[in-house]
Amino acid sequence: MADIRITGRMVNFSRLTFDTNDHNAIRQQLTQLLQDSTTHGALVILDSTVEQELIALIQLLLDLDLQPMAVIEGLLGDEARAIQFPVLPADSKSLQRIKATQEQVVETVVQAPEATTENTQKVAPFPRNIGHITSYHDEILRTGQCLVQDHGDIIVNAGINSGSEVIASGNIHIYGSARGRVIAGAGGNSAARIFCHSLEAELVSIAGTYCVADDIPPHVLKKSVHIYLNENQELEFKALEF
Repeated sequence: MADIRITGRMVNFSRLTFDTNDHNAIRQQLTQLLQDSTTHGALVILDSTVEQELIALIQLLLDLDLQPMAVIEGLLGDEARAIQFPVLPADSKSLQRIKATQEQVVETVVQAPEATTENTQKVAPFPRNIGHITSYHDEILRTGQCLVQDHGDIIVNAGINSGSEVIASGNIHIYGSARGRVIAGAGGNSAARIFCHSLEAELVSIAGTYCVADDIPPHVLKKSVHIYLNENQELEFKALEF
């Protein structure tokens, strides 16, 4: 028996592009972006339009509970290779990220954990608003287009063409033919689900567990389908009957 196995699991990551090398400004802006986010501990790849002190930048991101995993070839490439940090090739052709037709934000209030002062006096917890966003898109998602929702669900009221991509941290509903890539639970939400009117996807994924077109069960192709993760974290495809 071989001592090495290759398994099919997608790695979810976010791409951070820096237009400044002022690490104080970067810390401040990222702290604001992350304070109402569920992306703590997320894997990130780094790109930059300006020269950076890479080791210090990596440490800054670690301090913010992010996990740098690689840089994009470019200004950071040589410095990354010097410290044996992974370098990914630059995009040959990136997808065009578009805005949804409409977004709805539902805010819920959560209690922050109880804190203590330096003299160990307890400070009462304070409420914090968390926004769950549902993106609605009324047009067909065309080849080369990408629709992303980092903080909630996506509902597409038409189909998505091959060569397009839908990515959500939550659930995805497609009321049409799903011919592109459909990625739900981005960031590790294993409770996320995918619903589509006609499953013809190039790839479907929930929380990193994925299935390419050739491996989608034949009995659900071009059917209305509900996709979710079972107890073994395997994709389940259930045809919907109306």
